[in-house]
Amino acid sequence: MTASDSTERFSSRVADYVRYRPDYPAALVDWLHGPMAVPTAALVADIGAGTGISSRQFLAAGHPLVAVEPNAAMRAAAQQWLAPQYPQFRAVDGRAEVTGLADASVDLVSAAQAFHWFDTVAVRAEWQRILRPGGLALVYWNSRLLDASPFLVGYEQLLLDFGTDYTAVAERYQDDATMQAWFGPGLRGWVQLPNVQHLDLDALRGRLLSSSYAPQAGHPRHDAMLAALQDLFAAHAVNGQVAFEYQTRAFLGTLD
Repeated sequence: MTASDSTERFSSRVADYVRYRPDYPAALVDWLHGPMAVPTAALVADIGAGTGISSRQFLAAGHPLVAVEPNAAMRAAAQQWLAPQYPQFRAVDGRAEVTGLADASVDLVSAAQAFHWFDTVAVRAEWQRILRPGGLALVYWNSRLLDASPFLVGYEQLLLDFGTDYTAVAERYQDDATMQAWFGPGLRGWVQLPNVQHLDLDALRGRLLSSSYAPQAGHPRHDAMLAALQDLFAAHAVNGQVAFEYQTRAFLGTLD
């Protein structure tokens, strides 16, 4: 998969991404500000910021932030959503491996759900360049729990049955040992936190269609996938909702 492929594959999914992708638990920022002693004044570079879901939590906590995002539609959505609320926010066109930011210009480099699309060798060198002395890198993402409930088991099977390249994308996510090795002796800490979305049928449909491997309208498997999703929801919904459960995994350290 080329860099262009990974950048543009979400362009037609921006609306669903904004509305239905999960946030991150408040405990993540508490962990950073508490045990990890990251000051709230730290300037954050949110790499692969997408529509701004990951940026918002830092802005709400008081951090100045620059969002680096190569996808124009997603970057525009973040700008429209966050700029009116947070004067300390700006967004720039850049890639994880070539951010366009100045040398030694940020205190914390943060990468959330997009990290598995990056060249992990190239980003390490780039992030070392833009971090100030003593600066930190934070890598975190929501890992969907595959077998925590009958609903989640069925959802995983639905992706295997209907997804376009689901297996290839799923295999890109790093495991804990890989992330620990990537940070090496600079790893300061890591944490796993529970996270959950409670979704009605419309929200569940939007959550599915926000995924890059979900076939869109016009694809031969699109209608059958949505019919299967409706059946899955009907079988497992409680009070009109299903629980979409995740584990948020976060790693923090220096890149010296």
